[in-house]
Amino acid sequence: MGAWYEHAIIYQIYPKSFQDSNGDGIGDLKGIESRIPYLQALGINTVWLNPLFVSPQVDNGYDVANYYAIDKRMGTMADMEALIAAFHRAGIRVLLDFVLNHTSDQHPWFQDAIRDPHSIYRDYYIFDGKDGRRPNNWGSFFGGSVWEPDPAGTGQSYFHLFDKRMPDLNWANPEVRQAMGDVAEFWLAKGIDGLRLDAFIHIAKANLHQDFPADNDDPVVAEPFFANLPQVQEWLRPFCQRLRSDYPDVFLLGEASSADPHLAVDYTAPHNGLMDSVITFRYFTDDESHPDPRLPAAFQPKPLDFAAFKQHQLIWQQTLSQVAPPTLWWSNHDLARLRTRIAKNDTQARSLALLMYLQRGIPVIYYGDELGLQNLEFDSVAAFHDQTVAPFVAQAKAAGMTEAAALKLVSQTHKLPARGPMPWDQTAHHGFSPATPWLTGRAAEDTSVAEQAGKAGSMLQFYQQLITLKKRPVFQDGDYLMLTTSADLYVYQRTLGAARALVAVALSGRAATMTLPSGDYHLSLTAGSAKLNGNQLTLAPYTGAVLINNEGDQA
Repeated sequence: MGAWYEHAIIYQIYPKSFQDSNGDGIGDLKGIESRIPYLQALGINTVWLNPLFVSPQVDNGYDVANYYAIDKRMGTMADMEALIAAFHRAGIRVLLDFVLNHTSDQHPWFQDAIRDPHSIYRDYYIFDGKDGRRPNNWGSFFGGSVWEPDPAGTGQSYFHLFDKRMPDLNWANPEVRQAMGDVAEFWLAKGIDGLRLDAFIHIAKANLHQDFPADNDDPVVAEPFFANLPQVQEWLRPFCQRLRSDYPDVFLLGEASSADPHLAVDYTAPHNGLMDSVITFRYFTDDESHPDPRLPAAFQPKPLDFAAFKQHQLIWQQTLSQVAPPTLWWSNHDLARLRTRIAKNDTQARSLALLMYLQRGIPVIYYGDELGLQNLEFDSVAAFHDQTVAPFVAQAKAAGMTEAAALKLVSQTHKLPARGPMPWDQTAHHGFSPATPWLTGRAAEDTSVAEQAGKAGSMLQFYQQLITLKKRPVFQDGDYLMLTTSADLYVYQRTLGAARALVAVALSGRAATMTLPSGDYHLSLTAGSAKLNGNQLTLAPYTGAVLINNEGDQA
């Protein structure tokens, strides 16, 4: 019998956008608890909650000011304890997002560090440089330099990979590693079942006095100097081993955004004592063949390169086959939604869900994808809260584009419009809140849970059927083999004993026909129009189909 998480079907909840219970326009813990029956009906068995800790909300909770308390906008500690208990009564496990690379600049550790240069908390962060000179030319993921002048006026600067109000912790300091372990154990003692370790690959940095080669003086995002360095594994191994020693069933899901399959093996191989699974962004390669040369590359919608995607998926499946379960995902809070980013229509969105989630591994479904939600559309630069948007819009306008057209491009590619409120019904604000939601914009579709629930052929019903299929042993524990097909097909076989299942998806706008391998298959679930004639399967454009033999019906 494997670990429980090997059969997890994870539903990612963005708490601010799921359900407001107190009328302030912000989703909260009691709101989430009220929707547990919906999650049960959907069929998932695990939830991942984005950050709930006390935060100034510079980065929507990823800037933590107090790891030991719930942000008052989310509720209270009593609400959190009640939510965990309610999830467990419903048979649903709970993962918390744990931000361990950085804190808010409002965290007491950092406040003490800048009040007193001799504070013990000074070494909890990364201070360097002198006389106001930056130690290197590295650039932040959020734009500008990774260095910000010390507010205490010492002439030094502090390091921040993300927003300047989110200083990086100094994991080279053993006291930091002990303190973060203490935080993790505090929440595990509350009864949570696992942690999603945010940005763990960045906790180690290279020589801070080494510039990254560049042609000018602009800051450079020198990712090789602060991602996946060897000390990441060295420092995290005792942290992970401590948690497993005290909580043997804990699930550690790491965000390894830039990890390749071989790094993923290092991070998840049981003998290394680190993660149980990782989330990587390396699944997806954009098709860069037709960019608009008048515009900057950022915020230009680009189709998925399906040929590269097919190769990547196979490599990940094969490389991790004897090591750890890969995560299976299309959307999350850091990307535009599947239906906006990749899928051209609802049929393709369903087909791609079939393709991804029935593979070997752990599905991670982003809230609202089961309704076919798309990104919201924003009407102003300010709505994105992103300093990189204004330059893009300015350049687009200089190239002759209207501001509205430029904003539409940003809305289609930016992560914030993917975090819109969950639409529950057709009342004001779609039943999310009686007040104006914290995030507003135009929705591309007028749909809701109430409109789709129980409706034959709805996206919600399709996801319920898909999740039911995923729970069958052949899809949980079966072997995985991708079949050799034409480029516009994606076909794989799952095998468990005598049980056989095939998942076949037409990737393009052309119909596709294939000859099935030997076996007595019948159609079990389809997205679009699929016809089975003997051993010939014909799929309409963008259609997906699941075929199972008689033994597979039982397994």
